Amino acid sequence: MDLVTVRTVRTPTRRDDLALTAGDRPLAGGTWLFSEEQPGLTGLVDLTALGWPDVDRAPGSLTIAATCTIAALLRLRPEPEWSAWPLVDRCANALLASFKVWNSATVGGNVAVGLPAGAMTALLSTLDATAVVWTSDGGERRVPVAELVLGVRTLDLGTDEVIRSFEVPEAALTATTGFRRVSLSPHGRSGSLVTARWSSAGFVLVVTAATPRPLVLRFPSVPRAEVLAEALSAHDDWYDDPHGSPAWRRAVSTRFAHELRDEAARTTAVAA
Repeated sequence: MDLVTVRTVRTPTRRDDLALTAGDRPLAGGTWLFSEEQPGLTGLVDLTALGWPDVDRAPGSLTIAATCTIAALLRLRPEPEWSAWPLVDRCANALLASFKVWNSATVGGNVAVGLPAGAMTALLSTLDATAVVWTSDGGERRVPVAELVLGVRTLDLGTDEVIRSFEVPEAALTATTGFRRVSLSPHGRSGSLVTARWSSAGFVLVVTAATPRPLVLRFPSVPRAEVLAEALSAHDDWYDDPHGSPAWRRAVSTRFAHELRDEAARTTAVAA
């Protein structure tokens, strides 16, 4: 879609040139930005001009730039011990986007849109990733991705702040992961996306697409079925749109959660 209200396009090459003003919007892949009308948008600030490296490996962590495309992330060769890496491909395919879109769409853009069906949000939340946010005063702050998305298209992000990167702890990358997804049609938007991660450090379950914001449940070990059921029943905020009713989303998410619990229980010693 043509953004007819845009009057300026800036390509900053240094952080000092990045300052966002009223009406500005960061631009990376633009796959969502150009997909519909953007009321009030008068300027674009191209983050790709800053030249951030797609990924950076350091002892104990993997840093993914907000401007890293989904295609670039998929091309990354994981370390042999990264048992969780298949989840990257599964979440990328959950977007139901062609390889052409993968070449433009960015990891940070998918998170920043704040849609319930944001599969990169699901991926990063499951891997306990932390978002590094650049603040307007030249500083930065860190927010767990699971807490960055507050609701539908609502983020814990100021209008003058920019997501710089995501830090993924190696401990999460070496864990085992599970994945379940459903939609109302074979090629429809996700109605429920349930992911899990488990290791000797515990069991983490994440529900997205079925909820306005990520639902993250943590247990010290694989929970008993009744413990998981109680935790899920305590949640009463299920998303409602043409891609699924709240009751259906609760039902399928609960089923998926128990399937993943059972899968984890079969591969670990004792359920809590």
